[in-house]
Amino acid sequence: MKGKILKRLLCALLCIILVAGLTACGSSQTASSTGPVTIKFFSNLPDRTTGQGKLEQTLLDNYMKENPNIKIEVEALQDEPFKQKFKAYTASNNVPDIFMMWGGPAYLYPFAKAGYLAELNPNDYKDSGFFDGSLQNFSMSGKLYGLPRNTDFWVLMYNKDLFDQNGVKVPTNYQELMDAATAFRAKGIAPVAMNGKDKWNINEFIQDLVIQTSGDQEVMRKADLGMISFSKEPKILNAVNLMKQLMDVKLYQDAFTAADYGAANNLFKQGKAAMYYIGSWEMGLAADDSIPFKDKIHAIKLPSLDSSKNDLLAGFGGGYGVSAKSKVKPEALKLLNYMMKQDNWAKMAWQTGALIPAQKFDKYTTGKENTLQKELANILNSATSIAGYTWNDYSTPDYKATVETLAQEVAAGLDTPQQFLEACDKAVADNKDKLADIIAGYKAK
Repeated sequence: MKGKILKRLLCALLCIILVAGLTACGSSQTASSTGPVTIKFFSNLPDRTTGQGKLEQTLLDNYMKENPNIKIEVEALQDEPFKQKFKAYTASNNVPDIFMMWGGPAYLYPFAKAGYLAELNPNDYKDSGFFDGSLQNFSMSGKLYGLPRNTDFWVLMYNKDLFDQNGVKVPTNYQELMDAATAFRAKGIAPVAMNGKDKWNINEFIQDLVIQTSGDQEVMRKADLGMISFSKEPKILNAVNLMKQLMDVKLYQDAFTAADYGAANNLFKQGKAAMYYIGSWEMGLAADDSIPFKDKIHAIKLPSLDSSKNDLLAGFGGGYGVSAKSKVKPEALKLLNYMMKQDNWAKMAWQTGALIPAQKFDKYTTGKENTLQKELANILNSATSIAGYTWNDYSTPDYKATVETLAQEVAAGLDTPQQFLEACDKAVADNKDKLADIIAGYKAK
């Protein structure tokens, strides 16, 4: 009898030890509410002293002050090195806890399908002021995988001092744009700074021309999906022919295909380029004290052939996601939600002049906005239509890489417009067996 009792006691003790051990193992994978927690944060904003980088770092610093048990380790690289490093992280199955990400099929879909992106609850953000349609760019098959931070639209920023000093008219149509390019070239000034090495901005320029000359926001997307032909669509051919005319007068700086984002940015900031074709996320240039002419930076969109319309190449491309495999996922989600509170990101983004957020910001206006802020807000508020996606992001990663290279080559004069468009058709054909889910998403809109 005593042996049986002793045996039962030993079994009970063994169960207690096993349960305690399992509990301890489980707690080692979960962020403690009181113990130290390290969150790895991967950013594409290496400059942490101005603009978006400063805004991002300020919010991270504020979060650590409010949560002393949290340590945030930041790694920040420019766009192209960022993309390569993120691929390396996924290949080693070691994705940072929270990271910058782009929306759209070409970037988001592969990572979501591979299980790297944590699913978010849309109901958590219904009162966060996100613009209508902004979360769609970060969704796949009806599931939300990220939050947008910017409202991005492409413009020509220009240095009014250079226009005034050289007696050049700010262009309101394409002939005036070509005249301006010729005039600045004669003065030894680059007409437009372009980061051609990165390729994607040339793709955006082509789509912008299509939109401004045709007023059609869907034609490029339909061509991406093989619903129409690039080479047989006059709206696209006319726009690419116009780009060739602009390239013939050397609209971009010399050797623009070798200039990355930083080089093009510095060319404009140093007063060596009269204009800068870039997105509204560079609104922070007008608040950058290192630029002597910061108060003379203005913005216009590419001219439209229909003056009654304000069609924009615009969307919600950049944002944040959380690793589905993060060991501190609950804390990473808390950090994401803190950053993207309307009273945090949207308010600070607008009031510091860093960028136009993807959330409503009208209640945060102060009356002290600089000229560039006002002009960009007016361009956005006057929009008659927006693109939603950029065409090079609306298919597969392989297709994106191919058409970005093709666009760089046609801009450099290596291909004719017709050759470029026929090559785009071939890229669509080469990817047609991978488009089913993207086409289904397009038809479901």
